Amino acid sequence: GGPGIKNCIADVLPILAKMLENMKAEPLHLCHRLDKETTGVMVLARSKEAAEKIRLLFKTRQVEKIYWAVVLGDPDPVEGVVEIPIVEKEVKSHQSHYKMTLAPRYRVRAEDGRVVKARGARHAERAVTRYRRLAAASACSLLQLQPITGVKHQIRVHLAYGLGCPILGDHKYSHWSKLAPQKLPELTLRRLKLEQSKARHLPLHLHAHRLCLPLGQPLDFVCKLPLFFQKTLRKLELDIPKD
Repeated sequence: GGPGIKNCIADVLPILAKMLENMKAEPLHLCHRLDKETTGVMVLARSKEAAEKIRLLFKTRQVEKIYWAVVLGDPDPVEGVVEIPIVEKEVKSHQSHYKMTLAPRYRVRAEDGRVVKARGARHAERAVTRYRRLAAASACSLLQLQPITGVKHQIRVHLAYGLGCPILGDHKYSHWSKLAPQKLPELTLRRLKLEQSKARHLPLHLHAHRLCLPLGQPLDFVCKLPLFFQKTLRKLELDIPKD
């Protein structure tokens, strides 16, 4: 749910409960959120008590979350941690809009190249993302991601602005100052059999692959990749991991 969202998962929870449990079912409860364009695992609870327990696990960062993403370019280094605070800012252009962006605590001084402390943005939130490259081909990479914190659009911002590798189909964070379709490398367009003018139809290639909940005996949930994501991996000749 949220501003301008017409179809929300919360609206279909009573119907989903009836499909699972027959007509006498109690509605299911949402335990966490996913960006509207992100695919993958979503945990629902059958009772309010279970939902509150699980929400607390998310809030206290006890849930292990693993995402997969196809990105443009190749991160350097190929494995590491991005730890840069994130803040929401207004983008002043001919179409003013709001975006999440980096608010680094340090900067390189132009005069002598020394790293010095930057003035922190007041409302910036701590954000930490672990990443690892799984495959690279066709001017793209397949990354495994583990968000340690849960800031809005964290993975998208850290990849696009922190590593310079925006997610394929992320038209919002591929540019800063404009709202425009993502510009793709020639090789990527060729492999996808796509014209640049049609790039705006590419969906976001970010998938919540796995969730592990430490509830007594840990519960491990895995969601396989959607068909469009699998097709993209094949076209780009990115090897699909076996797990």
